[in-house]
Amino acid sequence: MLNDKKVYSLNYGGKEVTVETGRLAKQADGSVLVSCNGTQVLVTVCSAHEVKDGQDFFPLLVEYTEKFYSAGKFVGGFLKREGRPSTSETLNARLIDRPLRPLFPEGYMFDTVVSCNVLSYSDEGDAEVLAGLGASAALTISDIPFNGPIGTCKVGRVDGKLVLNPSHSQWAESDLEIAVAASADAILMVEGEAKIVPEKEVLEAIYFGHDNIKEYVKLMEQMRSEIGRPKREFVSAAANETMMSKMRSDFASGARNCISIDDKMDRQRAVKALEKEVKNAMSEAPEAFGLTADDSFGKEAYKGVDELLYEMMRGDILNEEKRIAGRGMTEVREIETEANLLEHVHGSSLFTRGETQVMAAVTIGGKHGEKMEDSIRGTEFQKFYLHYNFPPFSVGEARGVRGVGRRELGHGNLAERAVKAVMPSEEEFAYTTRIVCEVMESNGSSSMGSVCSASMALMDAGVPISNPVAGIAMGLITDGERFKVLTDILGDEDHLGDMDFKVAGTADGITAIQMDIKITGLTREIVEKSIEQAREGRLHILGEMAKTISTKRAEFKDGVPRIVTVQIPVDKIGALIGPGGKNIKKLQEDFDVTVEITEEGLVKVLGTDTDILNNCVASIDLQINGPEVGSIYEAVVVTIKEYGAFVDIIPGVSGLVHVSELSDERVKDVSEYLSEGDKVSVKVVEVDRMGRLKLSAKAVKPVEKKADK
Repeated sequence: MLNDKKVYSLNYGGKEVTVETGRLAKQADGSVLVSCNGTQVLVTVCSAHEVKDGQDFFPLLVEYTEKFYSAGKFVGGFLKREGRPSTSETLNARLIDRPLRPLFPEGYMFDTVVSCNVLSYSDEGDAEVLAGLGASAALTISDIPFNGPIGTCKVGRVDGKLVLNPSHSQWAESDLEIAVAASADAILMVEGEAKIVPEKEVLEAIYFGHDNIKEYVKLMEQMRSEIGRPKREFVSAAANETMMSKMRSDFASGARNCISIDDKMDRQRAVKALEKEVKNAMSEAPEAFGLTADDSFGKEAYKGVDELLYEMMRGDILNEEKRIAGRGMTEVREIETEANLLEHVHGSSLFTRGETQVMAAVTIGGKHGEKMEDSIRGTEFQKFYLHYNFPPFSVGEARGVRGVGRRELGHGNLAERAVKAVMPSEEEFAYTTRIVCEVMESNGSSSMGSVCSASMALMDAGVPISNPVAGIAMGLITDGERFKVLTDILGDEDHLGDMDFKVAGTADGITAIQMDIKITGLTREIVEKSIEQAREGRLHILGEMAKTISTKRAEFKDGVPRIVTVQIPVDKIGALIGPGGKNIKKLQEDFDVTVEITEEGLVKVLGTDTDILNNCVASIDLQINGPEVGSIYEAVVVTIKEYGAFVDIIPGVSGLVHVSELSDERVKDVSEYLSEGDKVSVKVVEVDRMGRLKLSAKAVKPVEKKADK
């Protein structure tokens, strides 16, 4: 049939969400159009039927694309066509990807693409949430193996009340934004930010989201039972049991030696040596490992060693509470901190926790430093932003840098959200602030190290943040019945574990949170224990940071731009700017400063010399409000006339010193007393109804006649 449309609907947090299938993109393995309040997102899924030769990982790609026509807008720039994904699109693609990935069967190695396209956009419907809902729906009704269904949502809190999937305008009033993905029974993913909200209240928001998700999952189960296709069969590429039996019998002692090495790089070299030993054994007797001569022994050796280390490390933790390097379950690695390490940078710090090290640098400036983002929601300017770099040398890899990856964007966004909550308001701090976090070495949670380093660098720069911020990553090992939560996980504990749960905040509450898992979900007991254990670890780290710096620098460093502000009436903005910008350009040239004016009449003067800034502001005040009678100024002579001298009390504000106001004696020739360019102290005697100034030099100090040459 040309059109076999089916539509399912649900009241989701007070808004009707519809899921339609059978009308669009019918050649995809799964296709749905998800709609809510004028926003419509088409989500398709396709998975290859053959595995590429040598494929040894699950190649899942999630794409999220915002079509500008969906909001009746043109694309900015010259090309006028959607190009590479924006940062926000990439971040949302990651948000959709993370809860889906663990729900594909182990060993599924087929190329799989989830494509989400925003076709219609309204401020009243959250396209990002609809894309996540659609990804679950498309996979659920397709023949692709998928252990769903799941649901997604965002939770805000407006006026103390939790709101599911707030409208665009409501977010400005919310003190938290938490994205949740979950199945009917367990939580799969959490990410968000909060304005220093206690752990208990963040948990309430997560559970509120999960309770609503359960209703959507019921709808998905109905769709699957009514129109879902039978799932295709596949042969798992996971390590075979013959291989693992051989690995346990012949290579357990070698694996034990590897896992007992504390130093990360030494441990990695030992693991590589063990893989080489296993590869040689496989090539000599492949049948003993359940392999054939046609198999890739290098890849099989990696798979076997990885699985053996997985079993061993997890067994040590569950049975003996024994971690790599002998740390306790709640123990944070040794911390070293340093501030002001870069001489000519506005603010800098170095945070080292074990073998993870992050350097942060802060740059302070004016409006020209703001970050612009053009999207279907409109053009936005950010006065605060954070960039995160993860160079290959940080993990000892010999390869070049090839641009910014999705992982770097995600980690930078998490760190930015963590710090954003403590940044001062524009009224308190009119500057644009950029932070760059450079990962110097990494062995577990460089993003949380970035939060700590960024917080310290801001204080070193003199930015008046409300509180220091720290972050920590938690891990999990579970066999389905028992579980252990690990504080401050290593890279290997992340790789071989079941969870990466990052929590950042101040001593009083959470500012950012991100949870990813590799199993099919977490119970509320695990989530609660993890978040409480994270709080204890965060408080410890804040204490270590405070040993180096705990409050902002009293003054900016030399050379750091300073901003002085003055408010002028809105109807005077044009006068200050002048025809064609002539007046404001002259101000900037005369004082060597940058002058910015907002639509509300707030004038910001940016420069490095405080005295010059104050003089410029005084000049602006005079130009707008005029001088007061009785005020005294240091003026500059600009023109000599027979009847007196015209002087500038500031650039652009002139007045006349009549011959009778120069000296106590009778002046016949003004040029005998003054020359162009001379400085003279004058007092404002009168401002007539035309705004002309009558000035007196003798009222301050009579000008003396120049000596004959």
